[in-house]
Amino acid sequence: MNAQGDQQDWTRHRQEVFAVKEQALHDARQAEHEKATAIIRQAIEQFRAAGIGPIPLRAKPYTGSGSIRTALEGWYLKQDRLLAVDTEGRYYVMRVEGGLRARLQGSSPEPTLAPLVVGRGARDGDTFNLEELLRMRLEDPVRP
Repeated sequence: MNAQGDQQDWTRHRQEVFAVKEQALHDARQAEHEKATAIIRQAIEQFRAAGIGPIPLRAKPYTGSGSIRTALEGWYLKQDRLLAVDTEGRYYVMRVEGGLRARLQGSSPEPTLAPLVVGRGARDGDTFNLEELLRMRLEDPVRP
């Protein structure tokens, strides 16, 4: 075999290895999301049993100040109101574009995969076990 053939084999092998690793990461993240969603749904039942009803959720713009109306109802996970769950148990990072249209008409962030460790890899170092964070909100909910 020639050098070009060896290079092509090596490149193909690297691509296959990368694809396998990428699929494994995706599968692990999906499994984590499913566990986290079950925990969130259980916490929602606890919130309701404790008389802590959902509230209208507002998002913060990426730049600027204030907040932007959304069509979502649920519970904030942190006092800074940047993380929330809706009544269906979906997890949100409450950040949206903050243009004039969003300020006038409202906007809603898309749900994201729920983590078991909230804030992992964040620059502020503020990490919480999801169950711990939900327990904190049961004891001290974020009010409207």
